[in-house]
Amino acid sequence: MAILTQDEAKTILQKVIGFSKADECSAGLGGSEGGNIRYALNAVSTAGDESTLSLAVTSTFGKKSGTASINEFDDASLEKVVRRAEELAQFAPDNPEYMPLLGPQTFKESIEYIPSTAAITPGKRAEAVAKSIEVSKAANLQAAGYIENSTAFGAVMNSKGLFAYDKSTDVDFSVTLRNPEGTGSGYAARGFNDVDKLDTYTATKIAAAKANGSVGAKAIEPGKYTVILEPLAAAYLLERLFFALDARSADEGRSCMTKPGGGNRIGEKLLDERVTIYSDPFNTELPGSTWNREGQSLEKTTWVENGVVKNLMYSRYWAEQKGVKPVPMGPNFIIAGGDASIEDLIKSTEKGVLVTRFWYIRSVDPQTLLHTGLTRDGTFYIENGEIKYPIKNFRFNESPIIMLNNLEALGRAERTISVESFRSYLMPPMKIRDFTFSSLSDAV
Repeated sequence: MAILTQDEAKTILQKVIGFSKADECSAGLGGSEGGNIRYALNAVSTAGDESTLSLAVTSTFGKKSGTASINEFDDASLEKVVRRAEELAQFAPDNPEYMPLLGPQTFKESIEYIPSTAAITPGKRAEAVAKSIEVSKAANLQAAGYIENSTAFGAVMNSKGLFAYDKSTDVDFSVTLRNPEGTGSGYAARGFNDVDKLDTYTATKIAAAKANGSVGAKAIEPGKYTVILEPLAAAYLLERLFFALDARSADEGRSCMTKPGGGNRIGEKLLDERVTIYSDPFNTELPGSTWNREGQSLEKTTWVENGVVKNLMYSRYWAEQKGVKPVPMGPNFIIAGGDASIEDLIKSTEKGVLVTRFWYIRSVDPQTLLHTGLTRDGTFYIENGEIKYPIKNFRFNESPIIMLNNLEALGRAERTISVESFRSYLMPPMKIRDFTFSSLSDAV
């Protein structure tokens, strides 16, 4: 029962709204089913299947709201959760920023759902993991990885007549390979809506090459270097910039999008002119939902175009305060790339550092978006267009804004997944000059 059709979801939600005695009522129904395999030391350690279905109801009297949830769906249980939400609302304080519910909206159908991904079996997951372990054993390495697939649906309805429904699929894979001595490490991660695009064998081969290639790492002096950031490394750092694209925090003087003297940076050239950042639910490599939980339609939105800030996210409340149109957060974030491969970027580099990924990133200064963190799982020195040798990991201190003003080249964008936020991005590899490495790290 975890994946309901549109008609099945609508039937349940209509009952919920029909039970309501509140001034306004909204309900969200969601479910997922899927499975996973976790492996370590070249052997499966756990595997399982999961199926969940839940309902959340929010009741509002004036500006007082209460929310209750349940995972039982007979009529008595549906009425019970509505009454509970109404009871909680009576005890809640007024929300000074409460916005009335939206009425009926029209939403385009998303392209997130792929039948072949929804049809993944435990055997298909096991086959994908077996290919990864095969690579690890052949390279005399030890693999630890995780694969998970899910099929999900979401539906919302409110007492103003709004209804939305969509369905999606995802499959995510990540693996770390290390040599038995623990002196070399490599990593790869992939995420797709379409399982037919997932190649665990090739991904693990890349990680294996980095694991064996990073043995005997040399220490070089910290300082400013030209770096080539693989898409995974770029995503880990740049997602901090994506989440800072918020008008309210900028207008209130709390972010890197705050303009000196007050206001925000919309219309200001902030980054290199080759940088364009946008969201698009219909991007075939990274599709997303066409609506959000508030019932707002999600369309293609350009946040930064040729280095100029074009849009910031405006909640409905903040948009009303500022007298502008709401701009909801996008379902994804994409940086337009070029045509170069990582190999091309390496060949064009006289001296520099190749970074596989970052780890343990922490904020230093939100006003400049300065962050610190560590390189991990394969860091290499480049000289005369070739990888010369592995180097010890660095701690870095860098801001994505400074970084994207020191841009030398963008490669071909590819889908990558951040295990910190569990979000996927479409991200190009980047060649950056004067990237700041502040100290060495002995960790592999």
